[in-house]
Amino acid sequence: MAVLTPITSGLARLLFVLSFALVMSLAGTGLKLAHAGSSSWTEYYYGSGFYFKVYVPSTYTGSQVPLMVMLHGCQQNADDFAAGTQMNSLAEQKNFIVLYPEMNYAANPNGCWNWFYTYNQVRGSGGEPDIIAGMVNWVKSHYAINSSKVYVAGLSAGGFMATIMGVTYPDIFHAVGVHSGGDYSYAYDASTGLAVMTYGTINPVADGDSAYQQMGTHARPVPVIEFHGDNDTVVNPINGTQCMQQWARTDQDAGASVHSNPDSSWNGQVSGGYSYTVYNYNDNSGKNWLQHYVVHGMGHAWSGGSTAGSYTDPYGPNASQIMWNFFTSH
Repeated sequence: MAVLTPITSGLARLLFVLSFALVMSLAGTGLKLAHAGSSSWTEYYYGSGFYFKVYVPSTYTGSQVPLMVMLHGCQQNADDFAAGTQMNSLAEQKNFIVLYPEMNYAANPNGCWNWFYTYNQVRGSGGEPDIIAGMVNWVKSHYAINSSKVYVAGLSAGGFMATIMGVTYPDIFHAVGVHSGGDYSYAYDASTGLAVMTYGTINPVADGDSAYQQMGTHARPVPVIEFHGDNDTVVNPINGTQCMQQWARTDQDAGASVHSNPDSSWNGQVSGGYSYTVYNYNDNSGKNWLQHYVVHGMGHAWSGGSTAGSYTDPYGPNASQIMWNFFTSH
């Protein structure tokens, strides 16, 4: 949090009073305040044991910018996830704000988002999707955010929750990034959630129909990108493929002619690191809606991340940069 220092000189005190009056007058009009020209990393209390952190880049001036929402995995927090993904550094380069919701450890002792409970898979139940959406609305009320450029990405449990956010709040999130997560599955408690992580979901196409039904009047096709290591022993890599199958069906139900199978694929190689394969799912006009990155040899980790954070692997393609490029291309 910010530290206030004493103001000693008469001139400084007068300038402070005048500037404070200006700030308060602007706040009263509902206008967003321009940033001071330096980056900020601030924690806020949301309520019910939930906190969140916001990174504002030094390039923010008060004009509208995109918002990236980052959902951490189990046993992580905002500081850890920010350090590992290096998303704040990218925000500094590209001029966008980053919101990091933090899971309440009292609600899950491992700090996992409870994506596997039914009440956390719907809108308006007061569950975790509503809490995350509320944090987004808080940021929108305090900063100038381009509402058509709000994105969500997450790792592991946060990846499953990112899918849920795209389903429950498609009117807020323009595109979704899932890393080492899965689809809008049939899970309804911890046991079925573990079964999905281990074996995959029963029917991703049916999950796609359920996701579309949950979207309700807000239904629309959603662009989605998914990363998965094919050596992931925590969340079976089949979940990545099923995530694509679910979203292809959901987008079809929502009116886009997204193909159920990949239209093309290509291979890449990180210098000194892993090889990977990218699968593209397009519509009838050739527009790309879904991308699936399979990183060969990588385990349960954020691809291309920094070892300053947990559950990262610097030898994979840079998921943070690639997700941002995918989001902004849509």
